Amino acid sequence: MSGLGFPSEDDALLSRHKLKTAAGNRFHITKPWIYFIFIGIIGLIAFLHLTSHHNSDQKYIRPGSIFLDTDGNPINAHGGGFLFHNNVYYWYGEIKVGNTYTPAANANWGGSRVDLIGISCYSSQDLIHWEFRGNVLPAVTNDPSHDLYFKGVAERPKVVYNAVTNKFVMWLHIDSMDYKRARSGVAESDSPVGPFTYIQSFRPNDQMARDLTVFVDKASTTAYLITSSQDNAVTHVNELTSNYTSFTGNWKPIFEGRYMEAPTIFQRDDRYYFIGSGCTAWKPNAARSAVSTSIWGPWTELGNPARGTDADTTFHSQSTYVLPIRDGNDGEERFLFAADRWNEKDLPDSRYVWLPIEFDAAEDGSNGNESPIIHWHDEWDIRNAWT
Repeated sequence: MSGLGFPSEDDALLSRHKLKTAAGNRFHITKPWIYFIFIGIIGLIAFLHLTSHHNSDQKYIRPGSIFLDTDGNPINAHGGGFLFHNNVYYWYGEIKVGNTYTPAANANWGGSRVDLIGISCYSSQDLIHWEFRGNVLPAVTNDPSHDLYFKGVAERPKVVYNAVTNKFVMWLHIDSMDYKRARSGVAESDSPVGPFTYIQSFRPNDQMARDLTVFVDKASTTAYLITSSQDNAVTHVNELTSNYTSFTGNWKPIFEGRYMEAPTIFQRDDRYYFIGSGCTAWKPNAARSAVSTSIWGPWTELGNPARGTDADTTFHSQSTYVLPIRDGNDGEERFLFAADRWNEKDLPDSRYVWLPIEFDAAEDGSNGNESPIIHWHDEWDIRNAWT
């Protein structure tokens, strides 16, 4: 049985063979064409049954396959972010359905798109079986001036929990079809499964902002919005207010002149780590990583964390989030690299690439730092990936 994708061809063929044999023994069919139609229908039913009920047997993650939810439907949560709250994982992402097209304004850089539908939410207790919880921030269809108008852009949703306000706060990249608005939008909810109420959008600290992530410091619970700014030439660290919905005015540019997008930030021991990508539109490129003892820097770049065949394209994917996981075997905190494998000609068929992150001594020997390392796995068991 396939892990997070459709059932394997062998599984489907085997089931069809068994059903065919049973049907032939049970029924005496005098007209061959009726027999073949009957067997075809039974085979289709067998395949659909396998597709919709395979989730109970899942244990492997297969990067680049079609991930299915508990109803057997492809998970639709692109550019996603994750939240772990009360022992449940939540996955938020862009809903991509319908026709992929390229507006004339984006033709020179290949900026294909689908119309905005909204932001999805899925929940899981094991990172394998995902239940669809709905469209928690729907697009607006009747107000062209609204930030969530269906002809606009709402990308890379990231959700954090604020223990003081007891609110779930979502930040996402808000833009026009031609990507000239370059803003960050914020919404909040009383529940991790929404619905989220949209509040407003900003240019953080009067600076343009496109790809983003949100990071909450473990020790201080201070939250930061990390944005690709100045036409992606610089990454900005923007401190958020105590309710996580606005800005304190404290901010700093990092990675100046490095042209990066798809930022992720995570914390391991006394170090802050960054993984992002270069700027090649939907085309994949070599990931970049960095480490610092402060979120404000200085940051030491560590190079591409991907290793092996196709490392120069990060295994044909682009970072979206790094998820901390508490390992059930030894209680240690581990990290999952979540990325998107974009299909620019058919965006709804974009796939997910999830891989375990390991750490090794920095290859440049800088200050005793360890480098995040990502190897390709055709499939891996999240329960035993780091043993």
